[in-house]
Amino acid sequence: MSLMPKMPKMPNIPDEFNFGTFLLDRHLQEGRGEKVAVIYKDKRYNYRQIAETANRVGNALRELGVEQENRVMICLPDSPAVIFSYFGAMRIGAVPVPVSTMATPQDCCYYLNDSRAKVLITNGELAPKFEEVRQDLKYLRHFIVVDTPAEGRTGECQAAENRADGRISFEAMLGVASASLEPVATSKDDMAFWLYSSGTTGKPKGVVHLHHDLLYLLPAYCEALSIGEDDIIFSLSKMYFSYGNNNSLTIPFYCGATVILEPELPKPEVLFAVLTEHRPTVFYGVPTAYLAMLNYVDNATANYDLTSLRICMSSGEAMPRAIFDRWKALFGVEILEQLGSTDVGSAYMATLPGKLKPGSCGTILPGSEARLLDEDGKEVAQGETGALWLKNDGTTPFYWNKHDQSKKSIQGEWFNTGDKFYQDEDGFYWFKGRADDMLKAGGIWLSPLEVEGILYEHPAVLECAVVGVPDQAELEKPVAFVVLKEGLDPSAALERTLQDFVRGRIAHYKSPRQVFFVRELPRTATGKVQRFKLKEMISQL
Repeated sequence: MSLMPKMPKMPNIPDEFNFGTFLLDRHLQEGRGEKVAVIYKDKRYNYRQIAETANRVGNALRELGVEQENRVMICLPDSPAVIFSYFGAMRIGAVPVPVSTMATPQDCCYYLNDSRAKVLITNGELAPKFEEVRQDLKYLRHFIVVDTPAEGRTGECQAAENRADGRISFEAMLGVASASLEPVATSKDDMAFWLYSSGTTGKPKGVVHLHHDLLYLLPAYCEALSIGEDDIIFSLSKMYFSYGNNNSLTIPFYCGATVILEPELPKPEVLFAVLTEHRPTVFYGVPTAYLAMLNYVDNATANYDLTSLRICMSSGEAMPRAIFDRWKALFGVEILEQLGSTDVGSAYMATLPGKLKPGSCGTILPGSEARLLDEDGKEVAQGETGALWLKNDGTTPFYWNKHDQSKKSIQGEWFNTGDKFYQDEDGFYWFKGRADDMLKAGGIWLSPLEVEGILYEHPAVLECAVVGVPDQAELEKPVAFVVLKEGLDPSAALERTLQDFVRGRIAHYKSPRQVFFVRELPRTATGKVQRFKLKEMISQL
C-alpha cells in the first residue's frame, strides 16, 4: 500500500548552491563561529576554525590543479582532517569521495581507478596499502599524507622531504595556504560527494549525490528527533559509511551541533569511555555494538555514565527485541531504529520518541513517499510483504559506471530499496529482510530475521544468522549459524535444544533444520552479515 505522510515545506534551493558552503558559512553568519563544532581526543575545534582550515585545503587543492568535478579520495580514520578535506574539496566544486580505512590494497586500487580520483588524502599508517598498488593507479596524480611534521622544521622543508618519495605533507601543504577562499559557483544539481556502497555481494557501487540532495532529507529528520545546536553527537559508524557520514558530518553541521570524533574501532570499552568522558546527548550505534556493550557490562567491571543520553539510535540491521529490552532495563533509554541507505543518502524511516513499536522500523519520515510492491509491480494489501519503493528528491540520480544497475534500481522518480516490509494498521513498517535474503520453507516465505530474533533470546547464543540452503530434494530450508557465549561448547544436544527453543515460539517450519556452531560470523566493514559467505561455508563444514 502507499503511504503519503504530511509533507514538510520543501527547501527553496537556489540554482547556484554549494552544500559545503551552506553547512559552514551559515553558522558563521548566525553567530556560531566560536561554538565548538568538533571534539577530537583532548582538542576542540570551533566552527570558525573548521571553515578556515577547510579554506586552506581548498586553496591547496587548487594549487595542485584540482578543478571542478575532479574527485578527491579521502581514506582517513575519523578525525578533523576528514572534515577539513571533505569541505575543502566541496567548496572548490571538487567531489570528496571517502572510502573505508579497512579496504584491502586491491579495494584501494579499484576505488581510485573507478572514481578516476586525481588526489588521494590518507595517513602514514594507511599509505603502504596504496603504495602496494601504486603502479596500477591510472589517474592518481597527488598523494597527500596526513602526518605531524617534526619540531623545528618549516612546512616547506617537510613538504620537500615528503616529495622525495612522491608524497605531499598535509600539514605542510596547509601551512602555506590561505585561510580565505571564494567558493566556486556550483549548481544545486552538480555532483557534491560520492560514497561507495558496502553491499554484501559484487563490486561496490560509486553512489553519486548532488549538492541539493540532503536538504530533502535532513530537515524532516532533525525536526522529527528534535536534534539541534545544543546536542552533542557521537557515532560509532565511521564517516566513510553513509550512516556515519550523516551522523558525524552532515547532521551536526546542518544543525549547528557538536560532534565527537573517535578514530579507534568501536570496542565496548572505547565506547563506554567516550560516552562517559564527553557526555553526548545523541548516540548512533548498531545492534551488534549494543549487544557487545551489554555483554561487556555483564562480564567486566565497567565504569560508565550514560545519563547524558536522550537518544540512542540503531541502524544497519533489525534490532532484536531481547537487546532492546536489556538496554532499556539497564540504561533507561529506548533504542530507536532508523532505516536509510547510501543510495537514498540518509534515513527515510524511523521510530520516534513516544512513537515506537519494539521490533518495527517505524514510519516513513515526512518528505518521502513509499510503496510496497509485489513481484509484478502491484501494491500489496496491508499486512502483506512487499518490496519497498521510495520517492524522495534526495535519492542518488545514478551509480557511477553502473548503468544497468542504475536502470534496475531507479525508475523515474521511484527508487527500489531492495528491502522487504509489511505495514501494519498503524502505519508501522516491519522489516522482513533483503529481497535476496528472504527464503521459502515449505513454499512459504520466511524471514531469517524472525528466527534470529528468537535465537537471540536463548541464553547460550552470543550471535547468530539464518540462511536458506537446498536440501537433498533441492528445496530450500533454513539453517542457523550460531556463535556461543564464552565457556559453552558445541554439542548435538545443544543443537536440538536451540531447534526446540525456536519451534516452541514460532511456526515449526521456521525452525532451523541444522545448527552450525562457528567462532564468528563473516561481516562486511559496516558490520552486516555476509549471508552469501555462510552459504559457501556449508560445503566446508
